[in-house]
Amino acid sequence: MASVTKPTPGAATVVGATTALVLLTALNFVNYIDRYILPGVQEQIKGEFHTTDAQIGSLTLWFMLAYMLTSPITGWLGDRFPRKPMIVIAALFWSSINFFTATVHSYDSLNIRHAALGIGEASFGIFAPAILADFYPEDQRNRVLTVFNVAIPVGAALGYLIGGTVGQHYGWRMSFIVSAGPGVIIALLIAFFMKEPARGASQHDKAELKKDTVLTLLKNKAYLASILGYAAVTFSLGGISWWMPSFLQRVNGRSESSAAYVMGAITVVTGLLGTIVGGTVAQKWSHKNSKALYLVPAWSALLAVPPALVCFFGPKAFTLPALAVAIFLIFLGTGPVNAATVNAVRPEIRATALAGQLFIIHALGDAISPRIIGSISDRSNLNTGLGATLVTLVLASVIFFVGSRYAPELHSPEMSTAA
Repeated sequence: MASVTKPTPGAATVVGATTALVLLTALNFVNYIDRYILPGVQEQIKGEFHTTDAQIGSLTLWFMLAYMLTSPITGWLGDRFPRKPMIVIAALFWSSINFFTATVHSYDSLNIRHAALGIGEASFGIFAPAILADFYPEDQRNRVLTVFNVAIPVGAALGYLIGGTVGQHYGWRMSFIVSAGPGVIIALLIAFFMKEPARGASQHDKAELKKDTVLTLLKNKAYLASILGYAAVTFSLGGISWWMPSFLQRVNGRSESSAAYVMGAITVVTGLLGTIVGGTVAQKWSHKNSKALYLVPAWSALLAVPPALVCFFGPKAFTLPALAVAIFLIFLGTGPVNAATVNAVRPEIRATALAGQLFIIHALGDAISPRIIGSISDRSNLNTGLGATLVTLVLASVIFFVGSRYAPELHSPEMSTAA
């Protein structure tokens, strides 16, 4: 059973908060490596198992179904029990699943394996932001969650690189074996060195779970706008992330390792830069305008449409520059939108609220977008399939602009915890 400590302002609190931020960001990094190994080798898998694009897209569907069905349970657990031991167990579980992927020899078995991976990752995706929100007050959460989400483009990029490079030289199964180790190491570091904060430790009022509190989420317009807008962005980003390595191979004529390297390089540079720039802009803007956490993702989604259009349908010479600009713009909103979600709810239901966020963004987002894009591709081409992501980018922008009307005021506590 993890020890639960309520931090008081001072050096010990700063060290505990920083340790949690570093270790949880590192595990988030590994989380996205593991998630993006498969897109880097999916052309190999498609050839070995003789599948269609729709079937390849369905691998993500089953992963996300398990992810979504697990999230309500983990959200309930996270609001009632210590979260640290559950994070450790989840990381060890998904690492073991990756390792045993080497034994998979059929499409159905791979589907089962990928679904099991979603169970482990759903737990971490709910517990980690809730823990960080308990360490850091609301005026610092955009900055902290921006750091935490820097792991998304970096981890995804390395996932592409490991999948494509290792897969081309040693087979796609070896890519999953290589990715299994880091999760185990970081899980053990969390078990020994990270402290569990008390719920609501960063706030002055006491966190108290009531029977009807969860129902308030359905009436919370700020919360609903943040997760619905994020779902539309996730549809686009998930679809692009999943299918772009195949697009670069089929349309641009690149090899598997070349497509993985290019996609990884673009993702890590532009995604990392976009996350940092977006978080910085939102942090400064929010001091003057409480709507900033909604307006940054609104503008980022809208401005990403033109370069994405050029990437999918323009001349081949413009594919990579346009892709880089689109990914940069999409990632501008990742830190602010997560901060908007945690700031819109009270600490006693934060894990449940994050479970709801994960359920919605994946149910309406990347759980279905690879399958939809794949189905359109089977009937026309991959360019047209990827064009579906343009519609959801515009939809996301509209939702965020409307949601900004309900953004709560940001309050700076008398004493803040600093990283």
